[in-house]
Amino acid sequence: MRTAAAFCLAVLLTLTMTGASPAAQTRISVDGSAAGRTFDGLGALSAGASSRLLIDYPEPQRSQILDYLFKPGYGANIQLLKIEIGGDTNSTDGSEPSHERAPGAVDCGRGYEWWLAEQAVKRNPGIKLGALTWGTPGWVGKGKQTVWTNEFIDYQLSWMRCAKQHHLNIDYLGGWNEKGNDPGWYTRFRAALDEHGYRRVKLVADDSFNWDVLKDMGKDKAFARAVDVVGQHYPCGYLTEHTDCTSPKEAKTAGKPLWASEQGSQRYDLGATALARSINRGYTDGRMTGNINWALEWSAYKGLPFDGDGLLEANEPWSGHYALGASVWVLAQTTQFTAPGWRYLDSGSTRIPGGSVVSLREPKGADWSSIAETLNAKTPQRLAFQVSNGLSDAPVHVRATKPDSDDPRDWFTDAGTISPQNGKFAFTAEPGMVYSFSTKGGQGKGSASAPAAHPWQLPYSEDFEHGPTPRYLSDLGGSFANAPCTGRSGHCLRQEVDRQPVQWNKLHNAPKTVIGDPDWTDYTVGVDARLAAKGTVDLGARVVNGTSGYHLLLNSDGGWQLVKRTADGTQKSLKEDRIGSGNGWHRLELRPRGARVTATVDGKQLATVADPDYTIGQVSLGVDGWQHAEFDNLRVTR
Repeated sequence: MRTAAAFCLAVLLTLTMTGASPAAQTRISVDGSAAGRTFDGLGALSAGASSRLLIDYPEPQRSQILDYLFKPGYGANIQLLKIEIGGDTNSTDGSEPSHERAPGAVDCGRGYEWWLAEQAVKRNPGIKLGALTWGTPGWVGKGKQTVWTNEFIDYQLSWMRCAKQHHLNIDYLGGWNEKGNDPGWYTRFRAALDEHGYRRVKLVADDSFNWDVLKDMGKDKAFARAVDVVGQHYPCGYLTEHTDCTSPKEAKTAGKPLWASEQGSQRYDLGATALARSINRGYTDGRMTGNINWALEWSAYKGLPFDGDGLLEANEPWSGHYALGASVWVLAQTTQFTAPGWRYLDSGSTRIPGGSVVSLREPKGADWSSIAETLNAKTPQRLAFQVSNGLSDAPVHVRATKPDSDDPRDWFTDAGTISPQNGKFAFTAEPGMVYSFSTKGGQGKGSASAPAAHPWQLPYSEDFEHGPTPRYLSDLGGSFANAPCTGRSGHCLRQEVDRQPVQWNKLHNAPKTVIGDPDWTDYTVGVDARLAAKGTVDLGARVVNGTSGYHLLLNSDGGWQLVKRTADGTQKSLKEDRIGSGNGWHRLELRPRGARVTATVDGKQLATVADPDYTIGQVSLGVDGWQHAEFDNLRVTR
């Protein structure tokens, strides 16, 4: 890999050595009068509990992260933020709380997506906001595992009223994530939105795969009229290099904007090259005008599914550490030079040998931008630009990013300016690069840096007197929140969901929450626990991926078990017996030490077993069914 200094020198040489003879030359016609689709923006998706830990970051690191994501002229400069409408059920890496657990029982303060959207708008008032559902409370499905009901329309409308309370203007809404569509439901939902004053809100369909929604739109004209944006997931391929981003002819002629309404699922430090291809080739190949990356950032615990996916990683709130990769700057190569409402210029949007170029112009004015990528090129090539028909002839700002480099000096490098002559200029593009050429100013590269990572030091304690959501607890199913205790003074942690939700993808969604450094080894964890009815409470230690590890189970009838649980939920009893009664409050304790695990209830040692399988992991709290349970005085000590 070239050093950053050598890279910068090469860029400067391409600007000054006009006599160079590259292996290929391509003419790029940036014609201000050319046809082209309206650019809807580039963005990211906060869903599946991937943003859970961000709100718990200390300052100033939390603001630095938010600036890198949303602040114009600073970092990723996200133009579209899509958030999950929480449903109390596991939606990939955990569950996000619902705003309406029973009909009419609305609480607009639950969760962290409202806060995140508010922070985005605070930094960029022009950002576009969208939302989508993964799962819902059980009442929405009327006893079935579906959301295509009139109750779902009411549920979405109440969520929109919550958005209004938070002073958030929602631009886009969808149906049910990756579950196809119900044409009649979309038609009714469109009518309901219009009736309740949300005519400007655009409907996206159907956030699924393979453009199958086009067939249903072709059969149902009312459905087709209700749909404003055709959004499909992973049209450039799933976990691929995104070299081909085609869409079918039926999509291009449907008369609707086309989006990659979810793309990515790749690590912040490894996915930049694929992301850069999908941004450009989504338009050159498929005429897609919107691209939304999952995840926005990885603020979930290490070891959960899709670990590290996003534009940056921020999953150590106890240390304040976060990490940027090239993905932030790949996005900036477009977002800092454009805005939603700009128009693609088809004359200057084309494949080139080993890459692609897209060109856009602002809607009212003469500024223009071209973004070129040479990510499959083997040799340098000459790009000969011709700018014409009302576009600015001002100096052209150039920025460059090498997506496969792990050296920050190779990201979003200011490569100077070029002065066109009679609208013409040439540039030698190196292989494996992303370049931006623009007459628009205002670009910048944030300089905030994170503190070093360090382990979460013990002891840790939480009395749940400060809320509503305890710091660092991440729900994997159900919903846990601070509430008045039963049978004692003060506040406790309460599992709130008492009915099976409408699930997403049948992920394991039993009520459970996790906390702690995934690398904790030997420790003692204790908690007071109380069941509200018949059932079992669960204290876990050395928990991996939210499931595996050692669990002390106490049943309301007094039976207890010390079990070892594997990643698929299978469990083996290591020891079991009974105490007098499992009702009321009890103190549960687990103490893993080396290859031995000790279980205690109410100060009485119940068992010590030898088992070497799990040596590190987090703490978990859970309940075996959809019922209320309470926890208090959580302590983790060495």
